[in-house]
Amino acid sequence: MPDKPSYLGLLNAIAVAEGRAHRYLTAWAATTSRDDVRGVLLTVAAREGEHAMSFARRINELGFEVRERDADELDRAMEIVTASCPDLEKMQALKLQRLDTGDRPDIFDEMFKDHSIDIATGALLGRYIAEERDTGRLLRRCYEQLEAEVVAPAQ
Repeated sequence: MPDKPSYLGLLNAIAVAEGRAHRYLTAWAATTSRDDVRGVLLTVAAREGEHAMSFARRINELGFEVRERDADELDRAMEIVTASCPDLEKMQALKLQRLDTGDRPDIFDEMFKDHSIDIATGALLGRYIAEERDTGRLLRRCYEQLEAEVVAPAQ
């Protein structure tokens, strides 16, 4: 067995989380009645699915396999996205509007502190981070649109 890279846990956590996000976002897209929301969800779900597969492949290339963790998070997310409540409430429950931090620090700022990350993994992480930040912006704009529609009639 090859030496275990110090960043293997990070890669595994990303692969698992992204695979789960792909599943619940795809399920949500299938239930929403709004074409605009469905479009955002399918864009983000496609990214998440690609990330899951890309990180799983990288883990395999390093000589290891993805280790699934407890599925309670996925079960909870699936309950939320398949519930008969408005899309705005689903976004709030999943806290998707909080992913975009703008220019403030985010969870990705620490990922390159490990100087042992190899070139292929570094390239994969770089693309992933850029796409995740863009995903946060997409979801925040979608949330703001949904929120504005709720607030506007009340005025």
